Amino acid sequence: MVIPEGGPMSSVRRILSLWFPRLAAERLLRAEGGAIGGPFAVVRDSGNTQVLASLDDTASRAGLVVGQPLRDARAMCPDLVTRGSNPQAEAAFLTVLRRWAGRFSPWVSEAPPDGLLVDLTGCAHLFGGEAALLDRIDGDCAALGVSVRSGIADTVGAAWALARFSGQGAALARSGDAIDQEARATRSRAAKRRHWERGGAAPVRGGGGAAAARIAAPGQTRTALAPLPVAALRLPSDVVAQLGRLGLRRIDELAGQPRAALARRFGKDLVLRLDQALGLVPEPVSPANPPDHFAVRLTLPEPIGLLDDMRAGLDRLLPALAARLREKGRGARRVRLQAFRCDHTMQPVEVGLARPSAEPDRLRPLLLMKLDEIEAGPGIDVLRLEAHVTEPVHATQHRGHMGAASDGAARMQRADGAALDDLIGKLGARVGLEAITRLAPADSHIPEKTTRVLAAAWSEPARDWPVRPPQPRPLLIFPPEPVHVAGEGATSPRPPHRFRWRRRDLVLAGATGPERIAPEWWLDDPAWRSGVRDYWRVEVEGGARLWLFYAHGGEMSGGWFCQGRFA
Repeated sequence: MVIPEGGPMSSVRRILSLWFPRLAAERLLRAEGGAIGGPFAVVRDSGNTQVLASLDDTASRAGLVVGQPLRDARAMCPDLVTRGSNPQAEAAFLTVLRRWAGRFSPWVSEAPPDGLLVDLTGCAHLFGGEAALLDRIDGDCAALGVSVRSGIADTVGAAWALARFSGQGAALARSGDAIDQEARATRSRAAKRRHWERGGAAPVRGGGGAAAARIAAPGQTRTALAPLPVAALRLPSDVVAQLGRLGLRRIDELAGQPRAALARRFGKDLVLRLDQALGLVPEPVSPANPPDHFAVRLTLPEPIGLLDDMRAGLDRLLPALAARLREKGRGARRVRLQAFRCDHTMQPVEVGLARPSAEPDRLRPLLLMKLDEIEAGPGIDVLRLEAHVTEPVHATQHRGHMGAASDGAARMQRADGAALDDLIGKLGARVGLEAITRLAPADSHIPEKTTRVLAAAWSEPARDWPVRPPQPRPLLIFPPEPVHVAGEGATSPRPPHRFRWRRRDLVLAGATGPERIAPEWWLDDPAWRSGVRDYWRVEVEGGARLWLFYAHGGEMSGGWFCQGRFA
């Protein structure tokens, strides 16, 4: 019985490496829809300069290379169009390509920033063999507008090397006799005497080669890697340069050297990469875990439109969603209910929770408040419930008898907190969670900075408030408002007998103070540029109690101001 190569009974591990050399540039070209004309490049910051990170085919034919400074590229190609690099968007695009590569094998992993690894063991025969598979990949990527180079071998390192270096020979090391170090006239004459102009073979543009050159037959990994440069072993550039100066430019030259001497000279990483490529050290392919989706749906045999029917459907969906959340140790933070109508339209309603939870009793009241907003129209035939924002929920471990009392007190506090969280969730369903705030202590001696306003749904209640200040603070504190004082009282640090505030003439009845507060010298607060303040608790005729201060002056002129009002 003859088993085809890569067939279902083959036990040889086969790895496919996909390299997208123009991923960043072609992502933007796809987004622009071909609106960018001429050479195009993606640039990134490297130190204090900008360098080319990715090029399209036109820019490469113009002689530009990745890693070249942008100023040099502009001099070579004045009409070059550039865009800034976006690593997050490029990583998301690579994830999209990973999902596309799942049609060839279920075992796909990402090799950032521009590669994929696919375990093809037992899968190639489904596409007519490995060569036909590479042809199909090339065709699919051409239809997607993405350049790809691929390689297949028994190991991850060998497949990676074939995808990037197949068809390329080892470059000569730079030395004192390099043509770039000779005189300008000598270089210009030597540039005219290229070997292919004297009858030699022309270089391969792109280095892709035929499909056979990108495939190492089973058991032939060493033979396929032998003519490739040492850079194909995923080595740092400085190590490659050192090996080139020693005359070790190809993998077969490096593989013939004593391992102990290589490890002493260049470190263990060099030997590890070589052994991984040759299959002496295993290197697994770890597929990316699919994201967790917490959603359930209910398909109805007949369309519904009554509120009671929607409540009954919700009661069937909530336990199933809660079970999925508990299985993964997650709690819902935002929940969306989607009602699909018979006329192929959909209306969603969404609620948020102050604390993540997987308890149906805490989700149901919030969703019931939103059911009135759903218009049934011709009838609802599908209900879908999704927890699209989740957070981890950690279980609480109970202690022994010695901690029973403290555990009981903690349970009471948790019960009170759960009630408060439910209240915040119900109010947030009406006015929005962002509109519900709470105060928290702040580390500052400035009166208006002693508290912070936080969103109640995303903060914990403060339990340890600082000690009360030595002097009472007003119930209402507002930004300082000028107080008009006539005569010499405007420059006196003693409270004025008569003053005008908010278009009212007030007469002093009593004053207590002063309390001197200095600004925070390590911060430049525009409100405190008037210098040190002396605060007074002032009572005026009529019973009003105000909080006045006298600013001694600094970058701004001083004077009297009112900043608060006591109850």
